Amino acid sequence: MTGTLHILGVGPGDPELVTLRAARIMAAAPVFACFARRGRAGHARSIAAPHLNPAAEELRFEYPYTTDLPVDDPRYPAAMTAFYDESAAAIAAHLRASRDVALLCEGDPFLYGSAMYLFDRLRGAHPVAVTPGITAMSGCWSRAASPMVHGDDILSVLPATLPAEELAGALRRCDAAVVMKLGRNLPKLRAVLDELGLTGRAIYAERGCMEGERILPLAERDTTPAPYFALVLIPGRQGTR
Repeated sequence: MTGTLHILGVGPGDPELVTLRAARIMAAAPVFACFARRGRAGHARSIAAPHLNPAAEELRFEYPYTTDLPVDDPRYPAAMTAFYDESAAAIAAHLRASRDVALLCEGDPFLYGSAMYLFDRLRGAHPVAVTPGITAMSGCWSRAASPMVHGDDILSVLPATLPAEELAGALRRCDAAVVMKLGRNLPKLRAVLDELGLTGRAIYAERGCMEGERILPLAERDTTPAPYFALVLIPGRQGTR
């Protein structure tokens, strides 16, 4: 016998946007796990707090690095691999003891989510069930009241960490886009959008569906680095008609 790992998408920030299925599993799970930055409560845990089993045991996994070390630093991949190995081992110990574990993930687990790395490590030895969540992008475009794609528009999801020429090429090949992982890459993205004539269509969304939400035309936002929970929406061509 083994427990089941439930990987739960808990949505973009508002606890009311947690699905009924995720809330039901959290309320019953004897163990829950979450990722967090050192010294922070953890975004997914904060969202899930109203729905958690008050008697559940908590597994807290603190990232060794977040934005404080570049991903191309040779220390980064080794430390992150060890981190995910250790996190998977901690969950596996509970699963082997026939205890279900609810792994909390902001947004949707399979969209730039850390849970994917534990899914890869554990699915071969234990039952794993994934509950989708409302994504940050869909939460943001709903809060911005901005339809994104119409008819046969093509939507691309792009990381701002791409080189400028790759960002420009990808944006030329689509009608609508969501650009994530802004951070210190926002000035680069702004320059690319200016070059392509897309800045006027672009919407900046920060902390969408959370306390402190800020949504405005990108042209009205300065080019200082963006916080972690920020993205840029570029609605499709038909949305401008």
